[in-house]
Amino acid sequence: MNRNEKWLQWAIELQSLAQAGLTYGKDIYDRERYERVREISAEILSHMSELPTETVKNLFCNETGYQTPKLDTRAAIFKDERILLVRENNGKWSLPGGWCDVNISVAENTIKEVKEESGLDVIAKSIIAVQDRAKHNLPIYAYGVCKIFVLCSLVGGEFVENIETTGFDYFSQSDIPNLATEKNNEEQIKMCFEAYRAGDNWKTIFD
Repeated sequence: MNRNEKWLQWAIELQSLAQAGLTYGKDIYDRERYERVREISAEILSHMSELPTETVKNLFCNETGYQTPKLDTRAAIFKDERILLVRENNGKWSLPGGWCDVNISVAENTIKEVKEESGLDVIAKSIIAVQDRAKHNLPIYAYGVCKIFVLCSLVGGEFVENIETTGFDYFSQSDIPNLATEKNNEEQIKMCFEAYRAGDNWKTIFD
């Protein structure tokens, strides 16, 4: 899905308005209307993406409360001028990371995700960037995502078999493998190299 497709923007806005209405609306008839608006937004996404309507509803219409972006952390870990990437189950590569859990901080989540996906122990040192995923990564998701790139220093550890990754390796900037671009692209990996080389002179980038 192209981030510039108007139908997608309209469907996302309809879902957001419906979710807010279901959260704050008190009138039973208004709530029925908001439910129908939410269903229409899911039907639009289903029709245009060819995903089953129930699949779209489970991904797109399962939250309550005022709609806000999800948080995703990505760890940039360097060794000998090379960056660490983990190999996904599909063979593509990414910075270790994932959704922030509700009961831990950004730094704690970054450390946890690195441990789970690589077996390594790190210290979260500084924020490289805070990005609106929709401005940088494809495909566009039906919900907002705020991506936080964190520069980390390696403490120790070794790879542990897990359900998310099949290994890790270090890569130079000129030798980046096939990336899981929905999670991180070449532009973002380049940004991490620039932050690492800049050291204390790096200024956090944010959208």
